[in-house]
Amino acid sequence: MFTKNYKKLLAAALIIVALAVIRFYQAPGNSGAVLNAFDINATSTSNNLKLVFFDVGQGDSSLIITPDGEDILVDGGPDNKVVQKLGEYLPYSDRKIEYIILTHPHADHLTGLLEVLKRYEVGKIIMTRVVHTTNDYQEFLRLIKEKNIPVLIIDKQQGLAIGGINLDFLEPEKSFFEARPDNLNNSSIVFKLDFVSTTALYTGDFENEEDLLLYSLTTLAANVLKVGHHGSTNANDEDFIKAVDPEFAIISVGKDNKFGHPHYRTLHYLQETGAEIFRTDESGDVVIISDGQKYRLDR
Repeated sequence: MFTKNYKKLLAAALIIVALAVIRFYQAPGNSGAVLNAFDINATSTSNNLKLVFFDVGQGDSSLIITPDGEDILVDGGPDNKVVQKLGEYLPYSDRKIEYIILTHPHADHLTGLLEVLKRYEVGKIIMTRVVHTTNDYQEFLRLIKEKNIPVLIIDKQQGLAIGGINLDFLEPEKSFFEARPDNLNNSSIVFKLDFVSTTALYTGDFENEEDLLLYSLTTLAANVLKVGHHGSTNANDEDFIKAVDPEFAIISVGKDNKFGHPHYRTLHYLQETGAEIFRTDESGDVVIISDGQKYRLDR
């Protein structure tokens, strides 16, 4: 009898302590979710979409965290910095990335993915399987085969529903499987992300943006534009930027890079649309949140 009463008293005490912790974190001035009191890497339990554009220097890497908590890594940057970035935005216990999208296999988009494949479980790779003979790309393909990771080849317009969002792949519209294009940038995967009433457009290093103008303005218009090819002038002509008409424009670029990215004309065209422009060389990581109705900057 004593043991039963003791257990009841202990259970009641634990409930009281738990309620006290909850009240503390809900009180004014005590910011942060209750979960963060126990796990500093705990993620939000809200049904928001989170877009994280990593500062990886002169390269490209971004993370999409869907409303259902699935992770989509778009490119991996020029080195292993992406691994550190993932550790900052994902819980320590989250060792799976559901999807990796490699827009194209230039080193500044690819190299960091090698270490990601070694450290994380990856559910599926989305790529074009274009021919590129660098050691890093060959190692990337070897790791995919070794780990038996399923691959989705983008060679036509198609859609994919993931964790409460939809991805519409616009380019490439032809197969680059085992092919060697004249310009590897133009093999880039271009896709649009839709979440309820909000949209984002990712263009890799695609330079034939005039081809995208063949799509309807409704298809191209997006709240968020991941600016193509680090803001270079040959991927961001005026008509294209006007068609997208973004509220937020994010340029992934390295400080004082030798290419002169972003080009002043690209910045001018974006400014004319009234877009808020964020450069990773100036702002560091850029995080944007959507509740399905509008995007906001997560400062």
